[in-house]
Amino acid sequence: MEIMKQESGDIAILNLIGKLDINTTAPLEAKIQEVIDGGKSNIVMNLSDLDFIASSGLRVLLVAGKKLKTASGKLVLCALQDHVKEVFEISGFTMLFSIYATQNEAVGSF
Repeated sequence: MEIMKQESGDIAILNLIGKLDINTTAPLEAKIQEVIDGGKSNIVMNLSDLDFIASSGLRVLLVAGKKLKTASGKLVLCALQDHVKEVFEISGFTMLFSIYATQNEAVGSF
């Protein structure tokens, strides 16, 4: 998996490319911690190029959301591919995260 980082004001945008599974969760956890340590407490995860997410990937997002909430911030998701969105729906994670159709909508939600 590749992680591309952008910023829009006080919002960090992480674009995830590839597969998020047990083999790729550690780099994402490290990148999220780097963002938080850098003073950002609002993150947009652009999942338009995420081809697959396993339960371990869902766990990373859940933990990140809790960390950011503790820091008076939040994690929002955007641009989920249909098969990735289905995983979120089946697992009930659509109720845990704000999910937007586009990155612009997600950034605008802050």
